[in-house]
Amino acid sequence: MKVLIGMSGGVDSSVGAILLKEQGYDIIGVTMNLLPIESEDNLAIMDAKNICDKLSIPHYTIDFTKEFNNCVINNFKDEYKNCRTPNPCIECNKHLKFNAMYKKALEFNADYIATGHYAKIEYSDKYKRYILRKASNINKDQSYVLYNIPKELLSHVLFPLSNFNSKEEIRSIARKYDLSISNKPDSEDICFIPDGNYKKYLEENSDIKSKEGNIIYKGDIIGKHTGLYKYTIGQRKGLGISHQTPLYVIGFNKDKNELIVGDEKDLYVKSFKVKDYNLLLIDEIKEPLKVLVKTRYKSKESEATISMDKNFINVCFSTPQKGVTPGQSAVFYIDDIVLGGGIIV
Repeated sequence: MKVLIGMSGGVDSSVGAILLKEQGYDIIGVTMNLLPIESEDNLAIMDAKNICDKLSIPHYTIDFTKEFNNCVINNFKDEYKNCRTPNPCIECNKHLKFNAMYKKALEFNADYIATGHYAKIEYSDKYKRYILRKASNINKDQSYVLYNIPKELLSHVLFPLSNFNSKEEIRSIARKYDLSISNKPDSEDICFIPDGNYKKYLEENSDIKSKEGNIIYKGDIIGKHTGLYKYTIGQRKGLGISHQTPLYVIGFNKDKNELIVGDEKDLYVKSFKVKDYNLLLIDEIKEPLKVLVKTRYKSKESEATISMDKNFINVCFSTPQKGVTPGQSAVFYIDDIVLGGGIIV
């Protein structure tokens, strides 16, 4: 069986290729060129190519810069322009890694695509379909950012790292094969903002600019902000105001260019809506369903009930929770299985 594996030049995808080859698959390595090539990108591409050469598998670099700009970068700018906090990795998985790359796999007559993500895909007799589950290494689990995989694609996706319990196991395999990237650090930054300064990036690459406005607390003006894009729900530090009790960002009034702040208790919400949802475990929500919900990649799961309302999924927590941020994703679980998810309104 032929597999097209995404090769980033990092240790996870490299070991993924090793494991698939050991299992007897016919492997093709592909590096997705998502950005105008600079020195670091060239290095990553060369790392991927050298690893493929070492493993005696073909390697291709494919230009996806146009798709990445249209689907990921433009979405990132638009969301901040509209006072929402996006997750570009989720958009990239949706449009690039599990869409454009799968179409490319079909051109290669490949049976599967594979990535170095930490998650599990398996067939469930109970649900009579392929399901997405959490990885064995729960601290590395990436099922949250994978909920947007089209369900019809699940049977064509392989995650070779799904059953490993530690990153050290992965690195030891890389060392066994004498890969130069065995100790390469994990990338945690947004790939198109390597210095992590998203505010500077927006100012230099969009029409979003600093614009002073009022900070509002309980209807009163208590200070000035320098641009709504510089803040996110739940933010406490960097507000430039003093108050007898800690204040947090709790909302925005885009029309009036106002930053709304409140007390910690104001961050807690009982319910919210989700749009642009993708359901994996079921085809539709016919009646209220009890699930566990994650509203951020690193957040803990909370008990909730979900139901359908026209084009939205309604989410009602059993106990009010904080950290619900428009633009981020809410992902629904039943035990360790991803039911689906969508974008928080």
